[in-house]
Amino acid sequence: MTSVIEKDREMVTEVSLESVLLDADLFVKYKSPEKALQLLRDSIRRSPRSIALREKLREICISHKNSAEASKQCLALVSLYIAKEDFDIAYDRLQEAKLLDPRISVAPGLEAIRRARRPDFALNRERSNLKVRTDVTFAGDLAMVGLFDAVQVIENSRMTGLLVIKSDKHLASVSFNEGKIVDAEADGMNGVKAFRVIIEIHSGTFEFSLSPNEFPVVIDVSSNTNFILDTLTSLETEKAEKSGMRSLSTIELDV
Repeated sequence: MTSVIEKDREMVTEVSLESVLLDADLFVKYKSPEKALQLLRDSIRRSPRSIALREKLREICISHKNSAEASKQCLALVSLYIAKEDFDIAYDRLQEAKLLDPRISVAPGLEAIRRARRPDFALNRERSNLKVRTDVTFAGDLAMVGLFDAVQVIENSRMTGLLVIKSDKHLASVSFNEGKIVDAEADGMNGVKAFRVIIEIHSGTFEFSLSPNEFPVVIDVSSNTNFILDTLTSLETEKAEKSGMRSLSTIELDV
């Protein structure tokens, strides 16, 4: 008897959800997008973990230029997709949120995805096969096209957008305004600290998406090339100093 009641409840829930989605589409079709948005917001208050409702709200907001609300829904969807272990979709929604609202920091989201999927990386590192997307401005394999070359293409074309990097160990992004690097996010960090992590990623994939909005300037550079070279030089100097300190410690111990 209990199982029958539970099935009935599930059926009512499914029918109710389908009805809400259908009504929302009808409101949009008949030029009443605000009614569709209000219907979806009310439904989400009752079912905050409904991916279908949030995706529909996101879709309508984007089509009607409501970037702030669309970005908010993208961030909410990131958490829901992480819980479902749909990490690629979670990353897509995080990237979309940044493109919709450049003021958003995606570092916490990147770190949440990285931590959630880490066990999966550990199990599958040997057979990991990262796919290169074809639905973005341009994309590639870092083993074939280095990060420096990708940055040069963006700079030469004076493009504004987001370069995302995916590898077995890292999820990261670099923001560009008219071809200039203005921010970076990786491993829960942003700015120069994050870029220092990114510049040492040599495997995985990258994809670049154009943005209609400029990003806040966190890294102020006059030349991408000089900035990259300075970063690499700084990293090499630090490594050399650490190596020298270790060697000195060893000598002192021997003495």
